[in-house]
Amino acid sequence: MTSKAAHRHTQHATRAAFFIAGCSLAVWAPLVPYAQVRASLNEAQLGLLLLCLGVGSLLGMPLAGLLAARFGCRKVFTWAAITLCASLPILGSTDSSWVLGITLFIFGAALGAADCAASIQSVIVEKASGRALMSGFHALFSFGCIVGVVAVSALLSVGLTPFWAALIVALTIVVLLTFTSPHLLGHTRDDRGGPLIAIPHGIVLLLGAVCCIAFLTEGAMLDWSAIYLNQHKQMLTAQAGLGYAAFVTMMAVGRFAGDWLVRRAGLVWLLAGGATFAALALMFATFTASWQLALIGYALAGLGSANIVPIMYSLVGKQNTMPEALAVPALTTVGYSGILIGPAMMGFVAHSTGLTTAFLLVAGLLLLVALVSPALARAVTHS
Repeated sequence: MTSKAAHRHTQHATRAAFFIAGCSLAVWAPLVPYAQVRASLNEAQLGLLLLCLGVGSLLGMPLAGLLAARFGCRKVFTWAAITLCASLPILGSTDSSWVLGITLFIFGAALGAADCAASIQSVIVEKASGRALMSGFHALFSFGCIVGVVAVSALLSVGLTPFWAALIVALTIVVLLTFTSPHLLGHTRDDRGGPLIAIPHGIVLLLGAVCCIAFLTEGAMLDWSAIYLNQHKQMLTAQAGLGYAAFVTMMAVGRFAGDWLVRRAGLVWLLAGGATFAALALMFATFTASWQLALIGYALAGLGSANIVPIMYSLVGKQNTMPEALAVPALTTVGYSGILIGPAMMGFVAHSTGLTTAFLLVAGLLLLVALVSPALARAVTHS
């Protein structure tokens, strides 16, 4: 196989890895209400169990960085993906809250490890190619989320039980994994290993903070957009989930176009312009009177914020403060903390001053990203 062909297969494998991670995560979403009924959980109990997934993810990410540095992305991602697929049928069938909590923790750790390994691979592959690829990689994660949700929902709608729906999709992911795994990187450029917990510092900490805001925005849309549409825009409860659907669909569209935009506009302009556009779109969705216009606002917010996270991973590959095998898990861990603290922050602000203020606060954070974008890019080049 020629070097050019090998690079092409590695790029395709990286895209497939992001797709597998996104699809695996999304399979869980339609299973949540079934799990709640089977285990007889109230909302508070379910919330605590869902926290197991987040905690598992945050612990799995730094461990994956250490293992990827020593054993390569291929082994880490392959075993993480197998663990994800093994967990899904259990999540679709258990009626024990204890088993559900333990499985969610394992599922979250595997998800964090898979995401971290794929991210390390993406940074190395993009740098080796010499051109923008990161947005396209992350677009496959968003596309995987869409496919996972649609596939499980379709299987459930034709009468399959959650166990069989989860099992069928999990087996399909395993088949895709057998074609993907051989072309993942068997090593990283830094195979010396490192500390188990990589503490982000310098420019990596700032990049992580921007990632945190981006993930906080996604978490706010996932957990609060339906409630806002229902309570403030008089949208029917059964349809209120369309807000997040519009957001994530346009996010996928924005990421598919992201690499093209980076090559023409540059990282700084796309980051600053996208964050500003997302903030204005979120304000529009918040202040508009009708739910139809709010849906348009949410869709435009997804489009504007689509490339913030991919750009952060591109920039972390350009800095010299920390080696990639440590910087990527550190960036990912700080970024994903936004998914954990975001919904809680939104709830606290909403309880104190209203949900409108909470969404405006998210818009303000996006404007902050736009303001610091030029300085952030300069800091990376001088790190």
